[in-house]
Amino acid sequence: MTENKQKLFFITLLRHGESVGNAESRWQGQADFPLTDRGREQARALAARWLREKVQFDHVISSPLSRARETAEIIASELNLKVEHEPLWLERDNGEFSGLTAQEVRQNFSHPDFYSPYDPVGSDGEGDWELFLRAGQALHSLLKREPARYLIVSHGGLLNQFMHAVVGVAPQANNAGTRFRFGNTAFAQLVYFPNQHRWAIDRINDHAHWPDTD
Repeated sequence: MTENKQKLFFITLLRHGESVGNAESRWQGQADFPLTDRGREQARALAARWLREKVQFDHVISSPLSRARETAEIIASELNLKVEHEPLWLERDNGEFSGLTAQEVRQNFSHPDFYSPYDPVGSDGEGDWELFLRAGQALHSLLKREPARYLIVSHGGLLNQFMHAVVGVAPQANNAGTRFRFGNTAFAQLVYFPNQHRWAIDRINDHAHWPDTD
């Protein structure tokens, strides 16, 4: 790295591999579902791709939930890195929806025609605004570290709100507005220029190592 590049944050945001909860169409939230065999294959395929491309990271930070943790450990093992676990990167707490199938949620809960970003999910879970604020905390916590090359392994809901925090777009009512797609083991790459407070988004939902990811 040149002296100038050492002052930059290179941030890769990675969603975990396919989990049992994904395969069963469950609202996972903070319920701790492990990876499926397919999810482990996705993580190994990505690790192999990054080895071929000579991608390097200085730090790997993961959500403590097993689907993210195992994804991070598979990749970090191949890249000869250690994994840090940080609860700020946990998936949304979706309250009473946690662990239920989509059908069970539809059948057992009322769904109002209008809800604001401040309303809880799953009766007592994190609403969009609360999740957005936690994603902002995760962003702030990351940028308080030294500029370096970071791999963050987390979850679709949290990573979506992290991207909203980066681009300065607050959550909208009724889940309207912009969404950032993160398939299983798909990743985004961002660069932050702290002396200019400027972001560059280089990639989003990159899953070339596993083309048929959802």
